[in-house]
Amino acid sequence: MSIIVTGGAGFIGSNFIIDWLDLNDQKLINLDKLTYAGNPQNLINLKNNPNYIFVKGDICDKKLIDQLFNTYKPQHIINFASETHVDKSIDSPADFIYTNIVGTFKLLESTRIYWNNLKSEEKENFRFLHVSTDEVYGSLDFAAPSFNETHPYKPNSPYSASKASSDHLVRTYHHTYSIPVLTTHCSNNYGPYQFPEKLIPLVIYNALAGKKFPLYGDGQQVRDWLYVGDHCDAIRQVLEKGKVGEVYNIGGCNQKTNLEVVEMICDILDMVKPRVNGDTYKSQITFVKDRFGHDRRYSIDTSKIKKELHWQPTETFETGIKKTIQWYIDNQEWVKKVTGDNYHHWINKHYK
Repeated sequence: MSIIVTGGAGFIGSNFIIDWLDLNDQKLINLDKLTYAGNPQNLINLKNNPNYIFVKGDICDKKLIDQLFNTYKPQHIINFASETHVDKSIDSPADFIYTNIVGTFKLLESTRIYWNNLKSEEKENFRFLHVSTDEVYGSLDFAAPSFNETHPYKPNSPYSASKASSDHLVRTYHHTYSIPVLTTHCSNNYGPYQFPEKLIPLVIYNALAGKKFPLYGDGQQVRDWLYVGDHCDAIRQVLEKGKVGEVYNIGGCNQKTNLEVVEMICDILDMVKPRVNGDTYKSQITFVKDRFGHDRRYSIDTSKIKKELHWQPTETFETGIKKTIQWYIDNQEWVKKVTGDNYHHWINKHYK
């Protein structure tokens, strides 16, 4: 049997596929719509791998999903497919409602029909793993305890609200139809192949291009940073050992303010790629008007996944950010290809 990964040409999905096929001799079907953030070049090294199959398509296309299920008989479905950028959800929320809510519903409906027709042993081994975000929990005060799996949902952006809705649908399909589901909530990811609209790759890209890089408000928003390789490892652990119907929070145990993150990137670049004029990269920091409804703090409590699945991150923020910066320095051709006219139009419009 095979596994189907949705949204596998995106940042986290492509990292997961690369790691999975390096560790498993199992056919993997990657279903991706190829929006602006989905890049088949992320997986170009797999083009001759007989276990890798790419299908361009939308998770809202139920007919296509049914066809893939009937053809490949998947043992697992891992749903990465999602619109994820908070800023874009504020600007254009409709895409987030359609993909994150309607798309998840269509995928669950196809899964329900497929799973009902499996034999008993196949039913027992089947898993639907839904990849979600800590943003569904809302914002924390600086002294508040971290998010655990029973924390009430309180989403504050169209993005987080759409992901919260999809989480509820996944839970419902387990409670009502007995579909064996798993849900993960991750903190802010960073690492190779991340589209340079998110904070870390945006700062690296602008720094190397000699441009100012924008920082919202006072830069004191706190996030827990998770290296993407650790996230992929945690997902594999949840898929293999997670209890059906449960939610697992995945964090990097690295809480830092946005300003701390940006200044650390600048300090590392000063050492590994100093500016020709001798100035520090910190001179390129520019503070801009804060985002509407900007959450002040996210923090993940990883006690459950550590205790039950014996998982914990291996990268500190210091080791992970050095790897990430070096990857972007070494892969400028990839960066050039993903930062075309549409990208610059969005950046100029949004941070005007």
